[in-house]
Amino acid sequence: MRTKLNIMALAAVLTAASACTTRHEIAVTNPSDFDRENEVTEVEMALVSGIADGESFRLLDRNGDEVPYQITYDGKLIFPATVKSGATSHYRIVAGTPAKTDSLVYGRLVPERKDDMTWENDRAAYRAYGPALQKSGERAFGYDIWTKSVPSRVIDRRYHDHCVNHISFHEDHGNGMDVYAVGPTLGGGTAALLNDAGEIVYPYCYKSHEILDNGPLRFTVRLVYGENTVDGDSAVVETRLISLDRGSYLNRTTVSYNGLSSGKRVAPGIVVHRQNPDGFTLAQADGYMAYADLTENADNGNGTIFVGVVSPDSETFEYRAFDEPCGDALGHILAPKSYAGGEEFTYWWGSGWSKAEMTDSVAWTDYLARFAHGLRSPLRVVVK
Repeated sequence: MRTKLNIMALAAVLTAASACTTRHEIAVTNPSDFDRENEVTEVEMALVSGIADGESFRLLDRNGDEVPYQITYDGKLIFPATVKSGATSHYRIVAGTPAKTDSLVYGRLVPERKDDMTWENDRAAYRAYGPALQKSGERAFGYDIWTKSVPSRVIDRRYHDHCVNHISFHEDHGNGMDVYAVGPTLGGGTAALLNDAGEIVYPYCYKSHEILDNGPLRFTVRLVYGENTVDGDSAVVETRLISLDRGSYLNRTTVSYNGLSSGKRVAPGIVVHRQNPDGFTLAQADGYMAYADLTENADNGNGTIFVGVVSPDSETFEYRAFDEPCGDALGHILAPKSYAGGEEFTYWWGSGWSKAEMTDSVAWTDYLARFAHGLRSPLRVVVK
């Protein structure tokens, strides 16, 4: 009996050892002079050979602790990596079923609120306006920002409370609110073409959408806009690919325009409001611009919404005032770049909030500068 039990125990040990056999090693090196904490890192699945489509596996760090991961629509294995400055962290892919991961990254179409395309992570939530709003005649061209003071998801509850229970999401009920003013502006980081006269050609609401990733670590949506007129071209169509990762204050966005017969300029922009007319920073040498938005009702305890754009490829950074104020909006800060039709232009935009973890403008500009530096010195990933 003892022999039989020993054989069974040995078999269990061998089975467990087999399940933990390393199938791939991933080395992540940090070349920058600051630590990278839980930075979502990408590996091409094509480099992870021998894993069949749909096959489950576990990802472990050096201590054997499990690390959450996601396989994205475009064939990337993504996971949060923590690497000290100048150091290398090691991860292992082993056979097995991964533990369930709570998704803090999420988005959906909201037909109950005029086709809002709304998405969030543990830092903030955002909206791009849709076909139903455009049919209503309301003019809202840019991205909207929803503040958050909790890491948990808030989109569904806020819409349900606002649309069904008539509890306004324009007031803070303990987790943040919608207190950012967009209107007929570029809002919190929308990119737009500039015509030959240098004027902004405002995009309107998206025409169609496709959600490509929906957590647990990354949300990705493709938005296609209706035909627009730019100088003599009357059928210019814009496509946006927007991704938001867990833990990031910034959305990665790639825009492209088809139907242009000549080169233009494209410019990400942030609206500047009368509540803080001088509250912007144009840091061209570091590749970012920032604005401290004091919100629609600055005396109502709303805190400050810090808005930013990181655009390493932009050629200039500038403030451009409107000829006449548009409500509270005085103008935009812009980061133009030369653009040829059909090309892709990638930049990053997003927000932090003073009533959450982004304490002040210095903390915000430090974050943007470090993020831009990280783009210039990306984590180096080697798969063995």
